[in-house]
Amino acid sequence: MNKFEERTLSSKTVYHGKIFDITDDEIILSDGFARHREIIRHPGGVVIFALKEDGNVLLVKQYRYAVKSVQTELPAGRLEKGEDPLFAAKRELREETGYIAKNWKPLGYIFTTFGICDEKLYLFKATDLTFDKPDPDEGEILDYFELPLSEVQNLIKNGTINDAKTICAVSRAVAAD
Repeated sequence: MNKFEERTLSSKTVYHGKIFDITDDEIILSDGFARHREIIRHPGGVVIFALKEDGNVLLVKQYRYAVKSVQTELPAGRLEKGEDPLFAAKRELREETGYIAKNWKPLGYIFTTFGICDEKLYLFKATDLTFDKPDPDEGEILDYFELPLSEVQNLIKNGTINDAKTICAVSRAVAAD
């Protein structure tokens, strides 16, 4: 076993929820010592940097209960079990903003909190947008709007946008151009 390898000896689901599970894994470190890791098992998701021809970026604003505040973020959503990330990105963009994109560019992926969670978010850039109509999920209350990319970058810089997935996707999209 190499220095950075940790091998799973056993894994027990200690919580099973609608969105994620939690496992208690017994592992062995490369130094031979056994430890426990509590891991949040999440199906993953998608984040969409949707850029209009006029240079505006589509954003959503919604209340996030876990942090008890309204957050500004890029359109995003959870993957359904076995769902293709690009298919999910197309679905989420239309549901949350009403827009459909002709061009899609993958921007890689990020792990949100890999110290405790296996959630993997796939990032996409969507362009050549046409408007249809939003179709949010039941119980999903949000507003969509658009801002110039420079304004989005300023909101990130001044700490108004604190959503990690949004910050990462904007960074990747800008770096890719």
